Amino acid sequence: MTESRIDDEEFEDGESSVQLSVPEMDCPSCAGKVENALGRVDGVESLDLRPTAGTATVAYDGERASDDDIVTAVEGAGYEVASRSSSDDQVGEETTVSESSAIWTSPRAIKTWIGGAFLLVGLVLTFVVTGPNVSLVSTPLGPLTIADAALLVATAVSGLPVVRSGYYSARNVSLDIDLLMGTAIIAATGIGLYIEAATLAVLFSVAELLERYAMDQTRDSLRELMELSPEEATVLRDPDGSGETREVVVPADDVRIGERVVVRPGEKIPVDGTVLEGSSSVDQSPITGESVPVDKTDGDEVFAGSLNEEGYLELETEQEAGETTLARIIDLVGDAQAKQTEREQFVDRFASYYTPAVVVLALLTAFLPPLLIDGTATVGVAGISHTFTGASMTWFVRGLTLLVIACPCAFVISTPVSVASGVTSAARNGVLIKGGNHLETMGDADAIAFDKTGTLTAGELAVTDVIPLDGSDERDVLARAGALEGRSEHPIADAVLDRAESEGIDPDDVAGFESLTGRGVRGDIDGTAYYAGKPGLFEELGFDLTSPTPGSGRTDGGVAAIETDVAPLADRIADLQADGKTVILVGTADRLLGGIGIADEIRPEAKTAIQNLQRLGVAPLVMLTGDNEGTARAVAAELGIDEYRAELLPEQKVDAVESLQAEHGTVAMVGDGINDAPALATADVGIAMGAAGTDTAIETADIALMGDNVEKLPYLYALSHKGNAVIRQNIWASLGVKALLALGVPFGYVSVAVAVVVGDMGMSLGVTGNAMRLSRMTPERFLKE
Repeated sequence: MTESRIDDEEFEDGESSVQLSVPEMDCPSCAGKVENALGRVDGVESLDLRPTAGTATVAYDGERASDDDIVTAVEGAGYEVASRSSSDDQVGEETTVSESSAIWTSPRAIKTWIGGAFLLVGLVLTFVVTGPNVSLVSTPLGPLTIADAALLVATAVSGLPVVRSGYYSARNVSLDIDLLMGTAIIAATGIGLYIEAATLAVLFSVAELLERYAMDQTRDSLRELMELSPEEATVLRDPDGSGETREVVVPADDVRIGERVVVRPGEKIPVDGTVLEGSSSVDQSPITGESVPVDKTDGDEVFAGSLNEEGYLELETEQEAGETTLARIIDLVGDAQAKQTEREQFVDRFASYYTPAVVVLALLTAFLPPLLIDGTATVGVAGISHTFTGASMTWFVRGLTLLVIACPCAFVISTPVSVASGVTSAARNGVLIKGGNHLETMGDADAIAFDKTGTLTAGELAVTDVIPLDGSDERDVLARAGALEGRSEHPIADAVLDRAESEGIDPDDVAGFESLTGRGVRGDIDGTAYYAGKPGLFEELGFDLTSPTPGSGRTDGGVAAIETDVAPLADRIADLQADGKTVILVGTADRLLGGIGIADEIRPEAKTAIQNLQRLGVAPLVMLTGDNEGTARAVAAELGIDEYRAELLPEQKVDAVESLQAEHGTVAMVGDGINDAPALATADVGIAMGAAGTDTAIETADIALMGDNVEKLPYLYALSHKGNAVIRQNIWASLGVKALLALGVPFGYVSVAVAVVVGDMGMSLGVTGNAMRLSRMTPERFLKE
């Protein structure tokens, strides 16, 4: 199956696209048949077939093909096209899913119910009320009774759609369930096995309806996401050019960036934007997963799909409808369902060998034993014997039964339905998983590494201590530090600037600014080079901070060059770091002006998340930080983290992740998605938090926690771990059941009805139902201590 994304904005001249809603395309086998049909259409450039969504997006050369050609090819493969939209309608800019259909009242369902009624009449006349079952006509196969006629009607009514689909499969050279079942129905009817043919036709039709219903339930998860955002928005416009604005209701897709949108209590917010007027409590759980509504007022950011609970709000639109955070989530969830996991690829490869092998076995079963057995043959093993008959009709029925068992549907859909259920469930709870492969990897994680600042701590730093040295005062220290940090983008810079502003200090002008990655900053103030950074930076400059001895100052070849008494500072550095605070020093290459202590509050939910991960058996949990040893030790002890690694530069965090991989295996890394990008990319699965409204985090991370905290991490791990278990259960259960049924066929223990009800319908419903358990998992059980 081809699953290449199509970007309409990059279409070449003459290239067009069409997106089709194909509800009946609900399995990889169906998609394969559609792919074969479209592959024969001249001008088709690329395909994006999504059976879990029931959609097909086709890019083609508009000079050689048309929308009608594409639709004709799909319907020629046996699948009805419910709706279509062309590139003129902006196909490909957003994910779609087939509309829910009336499965139980569809034409296929009505034919099935009629066929079922005639099958029941035939069975009653054959086995229960036999008196009225008189012969109607003689045929080369024997007399045709009323019961036989009823069974033939049942076969014709219920089996005709199956045979028709089988014909399309043969025409498209696709050895799938439709071809196998259609062949079995025709063969059984042709040799007078009317009960078997009618039973097969009706039960398989029921199975198809049930599978379609189950897939429709799976698609409902994505539909729920798509229905979160309202279709209309109330905007303030001047529609008649009179100069007076008034409220106008327009489609949400027509709202332009910069327009003012009105949202009243009880209404959903239609676009991403910033509050210009009003205040309210907004339920943004569909986006961030936060269980408690968030207060919003002037200047606050809001997301499309959120519910305005209390007050009146006016917003300035920041993103068009197709580019909102919710729209990106939907697109990425759709993409995630389309990406094949390693297990799914294995299943597809296995099925490509399994089905032909069982078909060959069915043919051998049907025709070989009657040639080898004259009358009967008894075989005994370990005191247990079984007598085989040589009757050709018996073995022909058993061959038909194996044809039914040859269908790999339950096996093939076992992984994609599990991925679809898990990914959409996570998205509804504020966790964006960008592919089934990431879901699998997260569930197999042997260790989880955390960034400290902004992940385990709030990332909202504040200055707690200012320590002047060598005749300077607090204002001198803050003035120089504020001037240097004014050019930096590090969170520490904001804390220093906030304190300097609160003290009424205006920062000096800085020239020649330079960021010393992982160590601090440098800049020229009044012609003198000043530094602000970690104690290690000043040790590189020659200051001895290891021994609180007066006069240790700056050394040059063992001779004191400047007599700066660092004894008070050395003691305070040790004390502050022991309290979990970060220390930066300020000075020149020859003189230390002083130090600043900065504290970052540990997130209250971080400790609960760590405890729940430990309860789930995840170990080790490792904190990676560029902060000092003392701070790292204090934070790790407070949170109960197994290991920590301190004073790491960005490239050293990459080395740390690689070391964990070598020691433990699969490693997940949790960070902010920007500063930790190298480490996130190195880890087997990178998890960015606080991704709502952050394009970079959503695009670069493998998994994004939309809320700005780690409280959903235990839920993510549990969901992924259970998802892996469900996939394994589905694969091995479907294989095991089919293997047992296949073994029972030669002994006569498995009838056609059992093969359909258990091997096909039963297992397909079983794996789908098992996968849907993932949609019922919620984060609430992991949000409390």
